[in-house]
Amino acid sequence: MSQDRPDGPGPRRVLLLGATGTIGRATARALVARGHAVVCLVRRPSGNAPPGALERIVDLTDPASLARDGIRGERFDVLVSCLASRTGLPEDAWAIDYGASVHALEASRAAGVTHVVLLSAICVQKPILAFQRAKLAFEGVLVASGLDYTIVRPTAFFKSLSGQVERLKRGKPFLVFGDGTLTACKPISDGDLGRYLAACLDDPARRNRVLPIGGPGDAITPLAQGERLFALLGRTPRFRHVPVALLDGIVAVLAFLGRWVPALAAKAELARIGRYYATESMLVRDPATGRYETALTPATGSETLFDYYAQLIRGEAVAERGDHAVF
Repeated sequence: MSQDRPDGPGPRRVLLLGATGTIGRATARALVARGHAVVCLVRRPSGNAPPGALERIVDLTDPASLARDGIRGERFDVLVSCLASRTGLPEDAWAIDYGASVHALEASRAAGVTHVVLLSAICVQKPILAFQRAKLAFEGVLVASGLDYTIVRPTAFFKSLSGQVERLKRGKPFLVFGDGTLTACKPISDGDLGRYLAACLDDPARRNRVLPIGGPGDAITPLAQGERLFALLGRTPRFRHVPVALLDGIVAVLAFLGRWVPALAAKAELARIGRYYATESMLVRDPATGRYETALTPATGSETLFDYYAQLIRGEAVAERGDHAVF
């Protein structure tokens, strides 16, 4: 038995979705480290599966492919899903965050799965974007399925907060919206999140719950991110303040033109996503007040965003930016 897994139920057979993303890869490593047998259902060979995990090529939007190429008539115990649409555009979101997830849920139930661990997102607390509504709709399907579930809603990821490191290296200012304190988050590393997801298999207290989670320490504003980056680079802080009204204008123009040009309608949605992240904190939202609260946002792990920034600057890490990164 792996030393990383406490005494409890024995190793399980796990179906893992989204294993080619950075969080999915970290989750695969954590599951294998805890002694589980992991089968990753992927769209194409990645070559990144950790030793002890298998890859099977599957079209997740096709139930027949899921059964034939993924399940293969075998039995599984747990479905772990790190699946997410790449762009967040409506068609992509409803096809992947909802449709493919529903297909995988049905296929895994038929294969004997009794517990589903779902990586969702903390932003579904205030769902105004297509991908948020799609994720929330699948959460509802999962809760109503009768299977045990663990829904994990993480805060911001390191990769989505690292897009300006190269800008600053080139001598450019750090961009912030408003005064740089409009939002805050408790960013969590891929490794800490992967370990948290893997631990959900062995912790009965995490069953049938929706769990928001952030990384260690206090919430961090964009202004604080910029200040620390300049300090790590040994440079005097320089900021450029971008008015939120500029984003509003971009969204309005693209949405208007998108009535006739579909490509511009897609750009309008991407601009809406950018505006959301620029103006909404990635913390637990108090439903009574509508305010985002640091104290209500649980923290886990040991890896900090500022340690990660230092690794990027030293060349010890490479930022794999997500499609929803603002900059």
